[in-house]
Amino acid sequence: MEDLLYVIPANTPKEKILESLREHPEIKFVSLVGVDLAGNDTDEKIPMRIFLKDIDDFYAGTAVQTDGSSVVLPGIATLNNAKVDMPIDPSVNWFVDYNYENYDEGLEKPVGTLRIPAFLIHEGKHVDSRSVLKDTLEFVKNEMLALFKKHPTVSGLEHVNGKNVEDIVFTSATELEFWVKTPLEEADIAEMSASQVMQEQYWQRTRGAVRTALEQSVAMLDDYGLSAEMGHKEVGGLKAHIDESGNMSHVCEQIEIDWKFADALQAADNELLVRTLVKEVFRENGLEVNFKAKPMIGLAGNGEHTHIGMAARMKDGSLVNLFAPKELKKDFMSAIGYGAIMGILKNYEVINPFVSATNDAFNRLKPGFEAPVCIVTSIGTTPEVPSRNRTILAGLIRDVGNPMATRFELRACNPYTNTYVALAAIYSAVLDGAKMAAEHTTEELLKELSKKPGEEGFYLEKDRAYRSEEDVFEDYTQEERDRMFGAPPATVWENMENLTNFPEKRAIVTAGGALDEAIVNSFVEGALLRWKTELESRIIPENRDIVRKAKEIEADTVTDQDSYNWTKISGIRAYLAKDSIDEKSLFTLLVNALESGDYATASGLQVEMYDKMEELKHLYVAYKQNMI
Repeated sequence: MEDLLYVIPANTPKEKILESLREHPEIKFVSLVGVDLAGNDTDEKIPMRIFLKDIDDFYAGTAVQTDGSSVVLPGIATLNNAKVDMPIDPSVNWFVDYNYENYDEGLEKPVGTLRIPAFLIHEGKHVDSRSVLKDTLEFVKNEMLALFKKHPTVSGLEHVNGKNVEDIVFTSATELEFWVKTPLEEADIAEMSASQVMQEQYWQRTRGAVRTALEQSVAMLDDYGLSAEMGHKEVGGLKAHIDESGNMSHVCEQIEIDWKFADALQAADNELLVRTLVKEVFRENGLEVNFKAKPMIGLAGNGEHTHIGMAARMKDGSLVNLFAPKELKKDFMSAIGYGAIMGILKNYEVINPFVSATNDAFNRLKPGFEAPVCIVTSIGTTPEVPSRNRTILAGLIRDVGNPMATRFELRACNPYTNTYVALAAIYSAVLDGAKMAAEHTTEELLKELSKKPGEEGFYLEKDRAYRSEEDVFEDYTQEERDRMFGAPPATVWENMENLTNFPEKRAIVTAGGALDEAIVNSFVEGALLRWKTELESRIIPENRDIVRKAKEIEADTVTDQDSYNWTKISGIRAYLAKDSIDEKSLFTLLVNALESGDYATASGLQVEMYDKMEELKHLYVAYKQNMI
């Protein structure tokens, strides 16, 4: 496979592209990859002969259209106005997706599809996630260049002459966590929970098909030029079994794969590629992969920590990290770095809707298992000794020996976060903070970031704290966390409502114009439709099945404890799922609220349903365990 073509580099001239494709007849199809507002990517099979003949039309966006009402663009592309054009994006890498189950016998090579990132245009306007990020970055870049002209010297960046800044470079990276299991086999939650608590899996050796698939995946990332950095076992899972044939069975493990950072838009494209590669490689090895944020309640979820950086390209060609201070052992960050993290934290109520837009995301974002729920950062105790606090929302990562390593890690994202739109909101907030910070010293900014609740600040809100070097879960009660860092939203509806409740913050993340009112409203409408539909069609029916299975157990001996437990269980079952003429069950009330559009009531009932279901599960486990 050494002579396969895996990548057509960004900005390759058309003539070179045509030449490469003619040299690789195994690449038989083209697929234009547009990304809707839910983060779904399009995939189609266009014969290569059409692309070779009409390449100019593909660049112009006139070669391919899609039905915009069939993707997530609600309120934009409608049934009676659904035409969406798909111009290609030559500014990023194009990847070739090979089907190793479909070989061209004459060429002795797998059949390939050239996946070309594209934009979605409706009535002359960009309406897709990729455009939102690309246009936002262009706006932030221009604003930052203007900022350095106005403030040629910025605290902590005394070694940088702002008049010599020629360009702004946005660097980002994502990590991919996922669960691997043998198809159709049920997970033993209790056994895996015990293994997780005893830390039996993290960094352990992979074996059998999992090891093979992991090694193949890491090697394939290098084939595509993504510079894989590591693949390893995560905290979740249990030991697999060996069947009579000597094969691994009952596989259920959690894996993480990391690769090198890239330009922010390219990094988001890379993430789509990696998810596809990993899924296909593990499937070829007889394993199924799950990228859901919380595939199994009670066990570690899948995060996708997102790294955010920003650099200045100088007129002499050198690159300067704008978050790193001149003296790494004196300051934690430059003024721009302080502004960046404060911009994210201050405006996170309106960033969070783009980060956590599903029921699945909120299943993961609960105290414990290192899932961040509080709007708070950690930067370390002293500049000389970098440290990591894994209980906070967004942390500073730095290396006193390498200024280019300074960046922020947002820990709330999951593999199905729409990285394009999330990064657009994040960098918009970074800009807001940077504009403020350029007028202050690093000492003033450190004091502002470290202020206590009730202390007046010049940027951050008076009644909140934004920094903690403590364990946020262990060292504070929930009441203290909510008071100091703000009460986090509990449902998708509560999260989306923040875009209405904080208009001044919404104005910050939409300032660039790409995340305009139509795009934001469409994103919210799509998220709420999926929230409602999943509750009605999946979550409530699944919970009904759990309630039905919690049946009374016949036993030779029934103690007063058994009777007490069953009475409580029976009451919760009826409260959740049993209607009468005068009283409706919680499930029915929730469905009625959703159908009537009373989302505030539905949100509260959803929280109550989750609490009651957890109570039922724990009671029924205790009830069963006491039966002999």
